[in-house]
Amino acid sequence: MKTQYLFPAKWKKIGWFLFIPGLILGLVYIFYPFEPDFLNAKMPAIIIDNDLLSQSTKRGWISFGFVQDNLIEEIIGLLLIIGGILVAFSRVENEDEFITKIRLDSLVWAVYVNYFILLLAFLLFYGLDFLWVMVFNMFTVLFFFIFKFHWSLYKLKKEMRI
Repeated sequence: MKTQYLFPAKWKKIGWFLFIPGLILGLVYIFYPFEPDFLNAKMPAIIIDNDLLSQSTKRGWISFGFVQDNLIEEIIGLLLIIGGILVAFSRVENEDEFITKIRLDSLVWAVYVNYFILLLAFLLFYGLDFLWVMVFNMFTVLFFFIFKFHWSLYKLKKEMRI
Protein backbone atom coordinates (compact mmCIF):
# COMPACT_ATOMS: atom_id res chain seq x y z
CA MET A 1 0.00 0.00 0.00
CA LYS A 2 1.39 3.39 -1.01
CA THR A 3 1.16 5.90 1.84
CA GLN A 4 1.33 9.51 0.74
CA TYR A 5 2.06 11.02 4.16
CA LEU A 6 5.40 9.28 4.83
CA PHE A 7 8.80 10.73 3.99
CA PRO A 8 11.29 8.74 1.90
CA ALA A 9 13.24 6.09 3.83
CA LYS A 10 16.59 7.88 3.41
CA TRP A 11 15.26 10.86 5.41
CA LYS A 12 15.22 8.69 8.54
CA LYS A 13 19.04 8.98 8.73
CA ILE A 14 18.79 12.77 8.59
CA GLY A 15 16.15 12.55 11.32
CA TRP A 16 18.42 10.50 13.59
CA PHE A 17 21.27 12.94 12.84
CA LEU A 18 19.08 15.79 14.19
CA PHE A 19 17.13 13.93 16.88
CA ILE A 20 20.03 12.34 18.82
CA PRO A 21 22.04 15.58 19.26
CA GLY A 22 18.80 17.35 20.20
CA LEU A 23 18.06 14.69 22.79
CA ILE A 24 21.59 14.84 24.23
CA LEU A 25 21.60 18.65 24.28
CA GLY A 26 18.14 18.66 25.86
CA LEU A 27 19.13 16.26 28.63
CA VAL A 28 22.33 18.18 29.34
CA TYR A 29 20.36 21.46 29.35
CA ILE A 30 17.83 20.10 31.86
CA PHE A 31 20.50 19.11 34.39
CA TYR A 32 23.16 21.75 33.61
CA PRO A 33 21.48 24.79 32.05
CA PHE A 34 23.82 26.77 29.80
CA GLU A 35 23.36 29.74 27.49
CA PRO A 36 26.22 30.33 25.05
CA ASP A 37 26.75 34.06 24.47
CA PHE A 38 26.95 33.66 20.69
CA LEU A 39 23.31 32.48 20.72
CA ASN A 40 22.02 35.73 22.27
CA ALA A 41 19.79 37.53 19.79
CA LYS A 42 16.99 40.06 19.57
CA MET A 43 13.99 38.12 18.25
CA PRO A 44 10.56 39.21 16.99
CA ALA A 45 7.83 38.09 19.37
CA ILE A 46 4.14 38.16 20.13
CA ILE A 47 4.15 39.30 23.73
CA ILE A 48 1.35 38.84 26.22
CA ASP A 49 3.45 39.80 29.26
CA ASN A 50 3.98 43.49 28.57
CA ASP A 51 6.66 43.76 31.28
CA LEU A 52 9.13 42.52 28.67
CA LEU A 53 8.52 45.57 26.48
CA SER A 54 9.75 49.07 27.10
CA GLN A 55 7.25 51.54 28.57
CA SER A 56 6.76 53.32 25.23
CA THR A 57 5.40 50.24 23.46
CA LYS A 58 2.96 49.00 26.14
CA ARG A 59 -0.59 48.71 24.91
CA GLY A 60 -2.30 46.72 27.68
CA TRP A 61 -3.08 43.66 25.55
CA ILE A 62 -1.18 41.40 23.18
CA SER A 63 1.79 43.29 21.77
CA PHE A 64 4.23 42.75 18.98
CA GLY A 65 7.84 43.60 19.54
CA PHE A 66 11.33 42.29 20.02
CA VAL A 67 12.78 40.44 22.99
CA GLN A 68 16.35 39.61 23.90
CA ASP A 69 16.69 35.82 24.06
CA ASN A 70 19.25 33.05 24.08
CA LEU A 71 18.33 30.64 21.28
CA ILE A 72 19.57 27.38 22.91
CA GLU A 73 16.05 26.27 23.91
CA GLU A 74 14.70 27.03 20.44
CA ILE A 75 17.55 25.09 18.79
CA ILE A 76 16.99 22.08 21.06
CA GLY A 77 13.25 22.17 20.36
CA LEU A 78 13.75 22.42 16.59
CA LEU A 79 16.26 19.54 16.57
CA LEU A 80 13.88 17.33 18.59
CA ILE A 81 10.75 18.15 16.61
CA ILE A 82 12.18 18.10 13.08
CA GLY A 83 14.42 15.10 13.81
CA GLY A 84 11.63 13.27 15.63
CA ILE A 85 9.14 13.79 12.82
CA LEU A 86 11.64 12.58 10.22
CA VAL A 87 12.49 9.49 12.30
CA ALA A 88 8.87 8.71 13.12
CA PHE A 89 7.33 9.31 9.71
CA SER A 90 9.92 8.10 7.22
CA ARG A 91 9.20 4.86 5.42
CA VAL A 92 11.05 1.72 6.37
CA GLU A 93 12.77 -0.07 3.49
CA ASN A 94 10.09 -2.77 3.20
CA GLU A 95 6.99 -0.71 4.03
CA ASP A 96 3.87 -2.86 3.59
CA GLU A 97 0.39 -3.20 5.11
CA PHE A 98 1.70 -4.99 8.19
CA ILE A 99 4.27 -2.28 8.86
CA THR A 100 1.49 0.28 8.37
CA LYS A 101 -0.59 -1.56 10.99
CA ILE A 102 2.37 -1.58 13.40
CA ARG A 103 2.84 2.15 12.72
CA LEU A 104 -0.83 2.88 13.46
CA ASP A 105 -0.90 0.68 16.58
CA SER A 106 2.26 2.37 17.85
CA LEU A 107 0.82 5.83 17.26
CA VAL A 108 -2.42 4.98 19.08
CA TRP A 109 -0.42 3.47 21.97
CA ALA A 110 1.80 6.58 22.15
CA VAL A 111 -1.21 8.91 22.29
CA TYR A 112 -2.87 6.82 25.03
CA VAL A 113 0.29 6.72 27.15
CA ASN A 114 0.93 10.41 26.59
CA TYR A 115 -2.55 11.45 27.69
CA PHE A 116 -2.51 9.07 30.66
CA ILE A 117 0.66 10.79 31.85
CA LEU A 118 -0.93 14.18 31.16
CA LEU A 119 -3.98 13.23 33.26
CA LEU A 120 -1.66 12.27 36.12
CA ALA A 121 0.19 15.56 35.70
CA PHE A 122 -3.08 17.50 36.06
CA LEU A 123 -3.62 15.79 39.40
CA LEU A 124 -0.06 15.79 40.76
CA PHE A 125 1.75 18.93 39.50
CA TYR A 126 0.96 22.59 40.09
CA GLY A 127 2.42 25.99 39.26
CA LEU A 128 5.77 26.08 37.51
CA ASP A 129 6.21 22.33 37.95
CA PHE A 130 3.13 21.83 35.79
CA LEU A 131 4.61 24.20 33.20
CA TRP A 132 7.72 21.98 33.05
CA VAL A 133 5.50 18.91 32.54
CA MET A 134 3.77 20.70 29.67
CA VAL A 135 7.12 21.55 28.08
CA PHE A 136 8.11 17.88 28.19
CA ASN A 137 4.65 16.92 26.96
CA MET A 138 5.32 18.69 23.66
CA PHE A 139 7.84 15.98 22.81
CA THR A 140 6.54 12.84 24.53
CA VAL A 141 4.12 11.68 21.82
CA LEU A 142 7.02 11.60 19.35
CA PHE A 143 9.32 9.88 21.88
CA PHE A 144 6.74 7.24 22.80
CA PHE A 145 5.83 6.61 19.16
CA ILE A 146 9.44 6.26 18.02
CA PHE A 147 10.19 3.90 20.92
CA LYS A 148 7.10 1.74 20.46
CA PHE A 149 7.33 1.57 16.65
CA HIS A 150 11.01 0.62 16.58
CA TRP A 151 10.57 -1.82 19.48
CA SER A 152 7.73 -3.51 17.58
CA LEU A 153 9.87 -3.68 14.41
CA TYR A 154 12.73 -5.17 16.44
CA LYS A 155 10.43 -7.84 17.91
CA LEU A 156 9.04 -8.62 14.44
CA LYS A 157 12.52 -9.06 12.97
CA LYS A 158 13.53 -11.24 15.93
CA GLU A 159 10.44 -13.47 15.49
CA MET A 160 11.09 -13.83 11.75
CA ARG A 161 14.64 -15.08 12.38
CA ILE A 162 13.43 -17.90 14.64
